[in-house]
Amino acid sequence: MFKFIQGNLPLLISMPHIGTEIPEDLKGHFCERALAVEDTDWHLQALYDFAGRDVDNDLNSALNSGLNNSLNASILMPTISRYVIDLNRPPNDEPMYPGASNTELCPTRFFTGDLLYRDGCEPNSTERVRRRQLYWQPYHDQLRSELTRLQNKHGYALLWDAHSIRSEIPWLFEGKLPDLNIGTANGASAHESITQAVSASAKDSEALNPFASSIVNGRFKGGYITRQYGDPKQNIHAIQLEKCQSLYMQEIAPFSYDKAKANLLKPVLLKMLSSALAASQALYGGVQ
Repeated sequence: MFKFIQGNLPLLISMPHIGTEIPEDLKGHFCERALAVEDTDWHLQALYDFAGRDVDNDLNSALNSGLNNSLNASILMPTISRYVIDLNRPPNDEPMYPGASNTELCPTRFFTGDLLYRDGCEPNSTERVRRRQLYWQPYHDQLRSELTRLQNKHGYALLWDAHSIRSEIPWLFEGKLPDLNIGTANGASAHESITQAVSASAKDSEALNPFASSIVNGRFKGGYITRQYGDPKQNIHAIQLEKCQSLYMQEIAPFSYDKAKANLLKPVLLKMLSSALAASQALYGGVQ
């Protein structure tokens, strides 16, 4: 249901929407188009491949590593598609963005607004509970457990919720998104100094790479994971990064990875993550 890599740093990277699996017993319920899982957060494993390699990095070496070295973060990656269940939605299915178009815990629409299921095949309340228990709960149990371990080991923990999305989706938002969308639940999920450090790194990247426009708490302020687990008073800080897929891949089928573009984006991501780690370390006086 998910792959978990445990690292040394006080950093957990969650990628809740990278899964592409639709179980065989559910495939017949979805329309044929849904089986291509077009709304996946494609290729994040490749984009963040620097973050979880099996190297013996401690925090100080990570902060001084430069752009060619790896971090040794913990990483949580599901295999199940968001069409089956959205791991970044609350278990009670409350809308994340009231007044706007939203996808549900068990989504029933594509990002275009079109229906995902064949007529009469939408999940009922019993099926939604089954999926929540089978897929949603284990992911969140692992997420919570790892944050607790990091907090106990380091005195604090940083959660980075990694996402990507097509740059233009009229059903969800008007116009074109900024390229790097930093979300902290309007400041509630992370200390201001950490948010400022991440934002400054993104702004610096704009000067170096004009493709990378950025915003803090714009259309995407952080989903359930950011809002639920970010708790600065308990020394747990959560940041969501929603990035436009145009930065590193083809946004239409077959959704091909663009290695040349990705190689420009990876140093930006590493700088943002390293800045967040450095700000966290400064905040807690280098607690290890």
